Amino acid sequence: MSTYEVMNVDGGRHVKMWTRGVPVEDEAKAQLANTARMPFVFRHVAAMPDVHLGLGATVGSVVATKGAIIPAAVGVDIGCGMMAVQTSLRAADLPDSLAATRAAIERAVPHGFQSLQGRYVKGSWKIAPSSVVTRWQAFASKLDVIVAKHPQLSAKKPQDQLGTLGGGNHFIEVCLDEAQTVWVMLHSGSRGIGNMIGQHFIKLARDDMRRHFINLPDRDLAYLVEGTQHFEDYFEAMEWAQEYAAENRRAMMDAVLRVLREEVRPFQMGATAVNCHHNYTAREKHFDEEVLVTRKGAVRAGAGELGIIPGSMGARSYIVRGLGNAESFESCSHGAGRTMSRTAARAKFSLAEHTAATEGVECRKDADVIDETPAAYKDIDAVMAAQRDLVEIVHTLKQVVCVKG
Repeated sequence: MSTYEVMNVDGGRHVKMWTRGVPVEDEAKAQLANTARMPFVFRHVAAMPDVHLGLGATVGSVVATKGAIIPAAVGVDIGCGMMAVQTSLRAADLPDSLAATRAAIERAVPHGFQSLQGRYVKGSWKIAPSSVVTRWQAFASKLDVIVAKHPQLSAKKPQDQLGTLGGGNHFIEVCLDEAQTVWVMLHSGSRGIGNMIGQHFIKLARDDMRRHFINLPDRDLAYLVEGTQHFEDYFEAMEWAQEYAAENRRAMMDAVLRVLREEVRPFQMGATAVNCHHNYTAREKHFDEEVLVTRKGAVRAGAGELGIIPGSMGARSYIVRGLGNAESFESCSHGAGRTMSRTAARAKFSLAEHTAATEGVECRKDADVIDETPAAYKDIDAVMAAQRDLVEIVHTLKQVVCVKG
């Protein structure tokens, strides 16, 4: 039985929404409707159960297009996504106090805007380790080609952010699954360079709209037409940023696994590892046609494909297997989804409430992370119920350590 509902849009495609039992604010529906009115949208827009108002485009939306791409729909954290690795460690192997383990992870991975003397400054490497320098060599020449065409992108030094976490809702967690097996899970993207690429091409798209006198319901829907130089340059830069984001996650994962081997004991890798984007565009085939699929806060869930759906700090997360649902463009949610803005969460919740909500998790319990407290997010169980025809649960994870940027 299908779990989606249909929102009809005057003058546009309809929106199929997997949101039964979860709240969706009116502003998000209006944003989805604006997207659905774009003439190049293919068939319909799909909204995942974590859908909410986003900057540029609706978070939790899947937009298939033909002949055009909307840079703001991809967003400025190009290639943001998740990575999870199963280990042979068991809960009994972990120390009674995980404070030292969290501190060791925080030393090993630059995060947020913290500074550590001699190691990193404002979330970047001061002197990148040799392993990061080696990883960067595979990316440098391609970026040089992109920067030669768009010199504005030369201001950042992405080699200094490879293997770093960033801030906001990015995190590193040590988790236990239903069998008390230890996992490492993390969330991050393309860091400063992805932001710069996104911002640059969003501006170029807006400039193109003005140049051709194209009026839009929302300036964030400015698009690039396939076959133009701006489209080709954006796609090249976007794919580079997506590759960089995936490698960024691999570099951090290696660092965290090294910490666990030093802090706990040597171990083997488990049978399951997943590294998936949830802010990206890819060329795919749906309904027998070649299209561009932009997932903004959504994960590809093709038949048999593994994905990751994290809860919030203190909530369960899930390793899932896609069911290949064609109506969702083979997609699922990328998390629980916010129910309120960061500003609203900081005003509503106290430090005591945050501390209680994250009981049993070794994590920051200070005022600067209240905007990430579990109550600021939708109920992950309701989100999972709303997409039962999109994915099946393979593993249920509960964090015991959470490092926030």
